[in-house]
Amino acid sequence: MIFLGNNIRLLRKEKKMTQADLAIKLGVNRSLIGAYEEGRTEPKLKTIQALCAYFKVSIQDLIQKDLSGGEFDYQADVSGNKLRVLPIAVDQEGGEKISLIPQKAAAGYTHGYGDMEFIERMKTAQLPFPELTHERTHRIFQIEGDSMLPVPSGSYIVTEYVENWEDIRNDECYVILTESDGVVYKRVKNYIREKEEILLISDNKEYEPYTIPIVHVLEVWKARGVLNFDIPDNDSFNLQFNHKVMEVIDELRMEVKRLGDKIDS
Repeated sequence: MIFLGNNIRLLRKEKKMTQADLAIKLGVNRSLIGAYEEGRTEPKLKTIQALCAYFKVSIQDLIQKDLSGGEFDYQADVSGNKLRVLPIAVDQEGGEKISLIPQKAAAGYTHGYGDMEFIERMKTAQLPFPELTHERTHRIFQIEGDSMLPVPSGSYIVTEYVENWEDIRNDECYVILTESDGVVYKRVKNYIREKEEILLISDNKEYEPYTIPIVHVLEVWKARGVLNFDIPDNDSFNLQFNHKVMEVIDELRMEVKRLGDKIDS
């Protein structure tokens, strides 16, 4: 990383920023910026990612190229392959352990997802189900809120790591880690190739869908199963049934309106 320190200093000065200004943007101590620029220490992966996003420069150019000539090009990472190193916890035999991210650790995960020490401090679980192959990396996220009903708040979503974000399948459920919203569990529409964004949809129709630029996405995990410890009673079952009936009625109303508009035209 022989160019890294000089490039950070160059890009900072081009924006007329002090070391303190840049430290605030990155969420680090001011003394670290000086250490980065002087080559006394190297930034962590998440800091390098933040530098690249803020200065609009690729990680390859930031680390491997002298940017004093002004020749660099920033391209959004729409596949998820360029800037990510996934830390995993392993057992004494070297096998991967399934890290558990409870609700109370979700905010910390947004900042520590790329930190090996943080991941190693997380609780782990053993899930000897044949549906979860050892060739894949799995993680368990606890969700909160009612946006994905009938999956209740407090449920644990068993997930599988998605390496290439272009493989996201429409209308399937994923846990998405984003810069702004942290950990979210949603149904997804993939518009990466056309618009460089994804559409996040709640199963609870009271919540409106919204889009996330793919450059704001940090990790993608495909939902493989749901675990929860709230056994539904009859009232809960009837509430869920009524909710589904209302959804069907709303869809029928929309279809009738569409056909009426078509006849009128």
